[in-house]
Order: sequence, then C-alpha cells, then structure tokens
Amino acid sequence: MTKVKVYNIEGKESGKMDLPEEIFGLKVNDDLVHQVYVAHISNSRQVLADTKDRGEVRGGGKKPWKQKGTGRARHGSSRSPIWKGGGVTFGPTNDRNFSKKINKKMKTKALFMVLSSKLRDNELIVMDDVKLGKVSTKSMSSVIDKLLVKGKILFSFDKKDNNISKSIKNIPNTRMIASNSLNVADLLKNKNLIINKKGIDKIKETYLSV
Repeated sequence: MTKVKVYNIEGKESGKMDLPEEIFGLKVNDDLVHQVYVAHISNSRQVLADTKDRGEVRGGGKKPWKQKGTGRARHGSSRSPIWKGGGVTFGPTNDRNFSKKINKKMKTKALFMVLSSKLRDNELIVMDDVKLGKVSTKSMSSVIDKLLVKGKILFSFDKKDNNISKSIKNIPNTRMIASNSLNVADLLKNKNLIINKKGIDKIKETYLSV
C-alpha cells in the first residue's frame, strides 16, 4: 500500500489514505498505453464526411444526347463522375468503420498504469468529500487555487454532483468525469487528477473485478 495525503476543501491536509499497489503501483508500458489510447480515440470518432456515388446522385436518368451523329463524345448519363454535379469516385462514405477492438483487461491495465504515473509525478490529489451548497464558479476556483494546482485538471468523484459540475463549467481547462468512467484518453489529456476518497473506492469496486 502507498500512503497519500488527503486534502480538505480549504487545501489543507486532513489525513492520509492507503492506495492499492495493484492500481497505483504499476510500471508504465508505453506501447500498451498508446494502443489503448488510439483505440479509445478511434471508437469515439464520428463518421461525418459522406459523398454520393453515381448511383446516389439525383437525376441523369435520360441519355444526354443520342449515341452517334452529334460530333460529341458518347455519354449515357449526366450522373457520371466526369460530369459536373455527377457522382464522386472513391470519395468518403458514411459506411466507414474506424472502431478498434481491445479487450477489457488491456484497457484496465493501461488505466492503472496511467494512474500510477499520475501518482509518481505528483499529479494526483486525493480530497475529502467536496460539497457546495450552491452553484459557484468562484468557490471552485478558490478550491483549485488553495490546492496550488497548475495545468489542465480532471475532477473525478464517486457520483455526480450538479453543483460541482456546473461550477467548474466556466473554469478554463477543467473537466469532470465519474470515477467509474475514467479512461486513458481523458487522463492523458489532463495533467492533474483531483479525486475524492470515495472515488478511489469506486475505482477499486469498478475495475479490480475485471
């Protein structure tokens, strides 16, 4: 077990907590982390670009002109790709599939490796339960200032708190995610991870059983 300091909403140490070695004590395998990151990004990718081939373009059912005697080249349809307004050859279509399959054990191990790296690099802050009586961007900004955190921040708590999630929306470079939805991509995109004690328990409950 690795002991870490636990901070309160005032940014002061309120105690210590044991972190499990199987989650926060792993050596990082860069190749595995990269593989899981690429898979996550690919599976999140939306297929937006879509062109129409000659079978999908409207019109062009009638032969433009007769086959012979006009002196012009032979054409059977104005939907041909060589015509303006015709179909597109080899263009992007919405039936493309960018998804990559990766098993749960690999995803979980990569997640633990990144969490271990956060701990070693002093980019992990464990807090007592953070509660706000109302939505207040100023209050959350004050919490961040008192913790002396610099860079992008990912907040992760065991359950959704509307007051907190709405309070951090207007704070630049901050994001919130539930502890049971943590993933490699979000952890790598944000330098600091601020998590509450129950969030640690939620990670153990969610991922150690995989």
